[in-house]
Amino acid sequence: MLATFFALGVGSGQDANSGRRLTPSEINVIASIGAGAGTSGVSGIQTRVLKGDPNKAGLYTIQLTVPANTTIQAHTHPDDRVATVISGMWFIGYGSRFDEKKLKSLTAGSFYTEPPNMAHFARTGNGTVVIQITGYGPTGTKYTESQ
Repeated sequence: MLATFFALGVGSGQDANSGRRLTPSEINVIASIGAGAGTSGVSGIQTRVLKGDPNKAGLYTIQLTVPANTTIQAHTHPDDRVATVISGMWFIGYGSRFDEKKLKSLTAGSFYTEPPNMAHFARTGNGTVVIQITGYGPTGTKYTESQ
């Protein structure tokens, strides 16, 4: 398994000019970290970096696994980001305060955007959700209210 990890070229040592093809089972081998760069920082979130480095200038893609019954308060990111729901039911809304009435439910295959510095918030329901986010780093997270 460790050999597969290194054979995939996982991590920040990836060559930006080389192609990369990953099946879901290969993605699952990539070591996940807690709520890393480009996430809300909420405890329990697991992050896999699929391309690039969200802390550095350049294109990056991260995959987040968000546990059931997680609420993410309103926050922003400095970069322009696009996201796809891979699995589960994701509820996301836009605004400077978490507002249940502004949430839209997105199922697997759904797409949404996180424009630069536009506040957004989210939650999961009774199941785990996997989302994939692509942006242009460096990224960061700033909450609209103190946590």
